[in-house]
Amino acid sequence: MIDLRSDTVTRPTPAMLAAMQAAEVGDDVYGEDPTVRRLETELAARFGLEAGLFCASGTMANQIAILAHCPPLSEVICEATAHVYLWEAGGIAHHARASVALLPGERGRLTAAQVEAAIRPTHNVHYPSTRLVCLENTHNRGGGSCYDWAEMAAIAEVSRRHGLALHLDGARIFNALVATGQPSQDYGRLFDSISVCLSKGLGAPVGSVLLGSAEFIAGCQRLRKLMGGGWRQAGYLAAAGLYALAHNVERLADDHHRAARLAEVLRPLPYVAEVLTPETNLLLFRLDESQLSAADFLARLEAQGIRASGFGAGGWVRFVLHLDVDDAQVEHVAAVLAGN
Repeated sequence: MIDLRSDTVTRPTPAMLAAMQAAEVGDDVYGEDPTVRRLETELAARFGLEAGLFCASGTMANQIAILAHCPPLSEVICEATAHVYLWEAGGIAHHARASVALLPGERGRLTAAQVEAAIRPTHNVHYPSTRLVCLENTHNRGGGSCYDWAEMAAIAEVSRRHGLALHLDGARIFNALVATGQPSQDYGRLFDSISVCLSKGLGAPVGSVLLGSAEFIAGCQRLRKLMGGGWRQAGYLAAAGLYALAHNVERLADDHHRAARLAEVLRPLPYVAEVLTPETNLLLFRLDESQLSAADFLARLEAQGIRASGFGAGGWVRFVLHLDVDDAQVEHVAAVLAGN
């Protein structure tokens, strides 16, 4: 089965499993797991920040960050289809009890002008207090779209000028780095906190790391414990992350090329109404449902040994390329698409 539903479906390679088995471990709640410390330290250094906190998931890392940044009666600014709002089970409302200002972006990307216009007047008691801006790079609902660096820098300037924190949901940040060539350390100059996922394109089985200042991360440790995220011998999982960072970053370019290849195949097909040009490993396209419904399309793929996901109403479908899909499999998918 060729699984294009998500880059979370990858499984550890024998080499990654060997690294996990060989990990030196301790009780992380006591701060005694050296492999966890090494992962947190390495990622913080890569992104130009002081400290890291190993979390069970990107959702946990994002929600800890939002709660840490937002006292009661706060408001969070984010794009209307942001993962932190749309796909984290209402966590902003539940954990931080914060209001959310949703802005319409271009493929999930906001502008500095939009952010500035959404900031609430400071002394008007009718409004919540704007405290945090959340960006997502790459943007999932935007089809793996990447932010322009200058625009992110402009948003950071607006945030600083108004005394707002700036958080990055970096679930697929390494895809953005490979696609744009922007040095990862530059991100620490813009963002107060960054969540980095290890279990998507990088192929680790579980885990994300929240990055920030040493003071910020120290406070987040208590919030992680509150959410049930206190690890014990977590070094076995952290070792998978370290292996992924050493071996699976540059190869993300292969996934990007394969997504572009499938986009070329899809564009001329009569039952395809629209294809968003892939910038990274996510490929979104819309079917002409007068010819072929999304449900029928996905069933036909499944019958040919290919799994994919519908992506909302209107005939949208998502393909995600990852390290468990090679060139030969992509060509098989291309042949099946052409024959539909």
